[in-house]
Amino acid sequence: MKKLLLSVFALTLCSAINAQCNELFISEYVEGTGNDKAIEIYNPTNSPINLSGYTIVRYSNGASTSTAGGVTNLSGTIAAHSTFVLVNGQTTGTPTSPACSPALQTLANQLDNVYPAPTYMNGNDAITIEKSGVIVDIFGKIGEDPGTAWTDVAPYTGSLGSWWTKDHTLQRKSSVNQGITVNPTFFNVTTEYDSLPNNTWTGLGSHTCGCLTGINEIDNTISVAIYPNPADNNFFNISTSEDIETVEVYNVVGQQVMNQKVIKSVKAIKIETLNLVKGVYFVKVSFEKGKSSVVKLSIK
Repeated sequence: MKKLLLSVFALTLCSAINAQCNELFISEYVEGTGNDKAIEIYNPTNSPINLSGYTIVRYSNGASTSTAGGVTNLSGTIAAHSTFVLVNGQTTGTPTSPACSPALQTLANQLDNVYPAPTYMNGNDAITIEKSGVIVDIFGKIGEDPGTAWTDVAPYTGSLGSWWTKDHTLQRKSSVNQGITVNPTFFNVTTEYDSLPNNTWTGLGSHTCGCLTGINEIDNTISVAIYPNPADNNFFNISTSEDIETVEVYNVVGQQVMNQKVIKSVKAIKIETLNLVKGVYFVKVSFEKGKSSVVKLSIK
């Protein structure tokens, strides 16, 4: 009976996580000096997402439309459990509008449009991810001008508390598995974001999220053998009946730590683990036609 109850609990947990981890959301917000601005989005799903139809939208200074804030069409693809970084695209400075730092721009998957564009936010602008015009995540509150910035004390506008959305980098908490799709009554940024000092960019390009919990039970469409397991010789082998396209390795909190594309059609491959610390990982092996399997791996 205990084993049955544990199985039911695991299945319920996996179903709940799967229901949440099904759409892009904002994973990092950089509001730095001058035009050093960036927005990182995260794909919490087990499949790549084509960005065609997705937009980043800015609602400037309490506006309820994007007319003054700008809309940017995204392009490309976000791999499963990976990020996409949009960075301010200004390369030439003026007396009133400095260029974005080249060092920050090198971290971009896409540079933003000219002003007005979403990455000209200044701490009091709501930002959304929208898919074909439908909001899938909101940062801030559309239609509310908080003054200088949203803060950490109710009513979370610039009148009380410390500024959070100006001159800070904000990272989405790892416990967040989905975006906010309904405009909030209050925007309490501390609920879902952690604050980092101004001009902190070191986290751009990766994100920690709990969306991979239980993945070894819910995503196995093709039989995959991994050996030795536990791996203790700086490598492990993968063997399967189908041609391998990609091998991805994730840690237990869902952060991708390795992504290797297989150029030659093979059904067996050797993967080095020199850069992985001891612990438990999930290895996702992808095949043609979107098929994939995930196997738990231990490294001694």
